[in-house]
Amino acid sequence: MSTVTHRTAPTQFVEAEGVRYAYRRLGSGGEVPLVLLQHFTGNLDNWDPALVDALAAEREVILVDYPGVASSTGTPATTIAEMAQQMITFTAALKLEQIDLLGFSIGGFAAQDMALIRPRLIRRLVLAGTGPKGAPGMHGWRKDIETHARAEVPTGGDLLYIFFAHTDTSQAKGKEFLGRFMARTEGRDTPSSLASRDAQYDAVLEWGIPNHSALQRLTGIQCPTLIIQGDGDLMIPTKASHLMAGLIPDARIRIYPDAAHASLFQYPAEVAKDVNEFLA
Repeated sequence: MSTVTHRTAPTQFVEAEGVRYAYRRLGSGGEVPLVLLQHFTGNLDNWDPALVDALAAEREVILVDYPGVASSTGTPATTIAEMAQQMITFTAALKLEQIDLLGFSIGGFAAQDMALIRPRLIRRLVLAGTGPKGAPGMHGWRKDIETHARAEVPTGGDLLYIFFAHTDTSQAKGKEFLGRFMARTEGRDTPSSLASRDAQYDAVLEWGIPNHSALQRLTGIQCPTLIIQGDGDLMIPTKASHLMAGLIPDARIRIYPDAAHASLFQYPAEVAKDVNEFLA
């Protein structure tokens, strides 16, 4: 029997509260499934197959499109609080009583909210390339990053600029990622719409409005947390990850060298090993 991989996992659908959620499941083992929450405008295919397959080698992994994004129906959230509630609804629709949760970038924003408002749902939390509500440097992105992130027809060059450090070595790793990311040729997910892009950027801006008191929310995250980040993220300042590590009571942090926003796509094998060890 052939093993289901990120490249071959069928897209499935589950309905809840008038939304048809698109998702994929693969892998087995582990105490609880690992749910992955995607980055800004990302869909099921925007995950790195090397990362997903390495995680799925040790546990069940579930990928999902937010409502109104790619193949999921419904209205895209304009706040992170709403996005978190949508993902809680999705886990309930799949009858998942407890999960491990990995949130990347905007997915990490939603993951923090989920851990705060459904503490019993989240067993362990992984926050990758993300930052806390109201922290310094979080109120939108610098102009060059925003231009590439909000391109009407995103290209590989846009991803390389945002996700990888502007060094020859990191950019070379980025090009390897692009090759993996395009490897699935059948049953690819629908590209995200411009409406979902704009809704998500509203959510990014609302989350990042300077608010020092909002940082205290992090002290309420009860589950063990692993924070993953590149040493030079141009999109969400790396210092924000150190801030989260200092405020979340049971947190550890792993910084990957010569890496920017998508350290988990630059070092998929190393990140999967670190995540699997943490979840185990």
